[in-house]
Amino acid sequence: MIQLGVNIDHVATLRQARRTFEPDPVMAAYLAVLGGADIITVHLREDRRHIQDRDVKLLRETACTKINLEMSTAPEIVDIALKTKPEQVTLVPEKRQEVTTEGGLDVAFQKTTIREVVKRLKGDGIQVSLFIDPEEIQIAAAKDVGASYIELHTGNYANTGDPVTRNTLIEKLQQGARIARAAGLRVNAGHGLTYQNVGLLVESLNVEELHIGHSIVSRAVFTGIQKAVSEMKELIARHSASKHWVS
Repeated sequence: MIQLGVNIDHVATLRQARRTFEPDPVMAAYLAVLGGADIITVHLREDRRHIQDRDVKLLRETACTKINLEMSTAPEIVDIALKTKPEQVTLVPEKRQEVTTEGGLDVAFQKTTIREVVKRLKGDGIQVSLFIDPEEIQIAAAKDVGASYIELHTGNYANTGDPVTRNTLIEKLQQGARIARAAGLRVNAGHGLTYQNVGLLVESLNVEELHIGHSIVSRAVFTGIQKAVSEMKELIARHSASKHWVS
């Protein structure tokens, strides 16, 4: 079954609103795992707007499941990844002015830099994924720089309200996944996924991991994070049984 990566960034967003010690994203990770999370995802941004260095360090020391560290290629952040050694790193684009990640990493335009970062991380035993749009040029570039995984950007699918556009975007994601697997890359997906739109994606797209954050944390405000994660896991399991995709 598809593994669920729970992104706990926005637990830290709430904490940082008051620059206090609660709610603690490390405790949120513990409860998410109790709810069935297979992976804990955090994004250590250069501006430290939510997740802090302390969070990454404590998660690595205490988590009993896989840690996926989202990050830019900034040398300072790469050094932190090499020091903490999460099981997986996902390289993502990052702009200070954005509210959240706005699109996939332009690997084709940054091959030299990304290749060097991938080499350093993999040389230290860290699996590397690249968060990209489902475009053939970016998939080919991801293979060329030595990534093990790609994470397909599902934000456009998640944000559309038009059924025709949604079907077109699903087809594009399906094609991207097929091209990537044919190239020997493993395929994950994420961004903007919710309890309302995840079902169709699970039924339509063959991936190993889904990374979901804001929607789970939002529901957790009312239900608690353990229950919110459990409900998402149940949705993924139910729709996996009705899958339409072909390997």
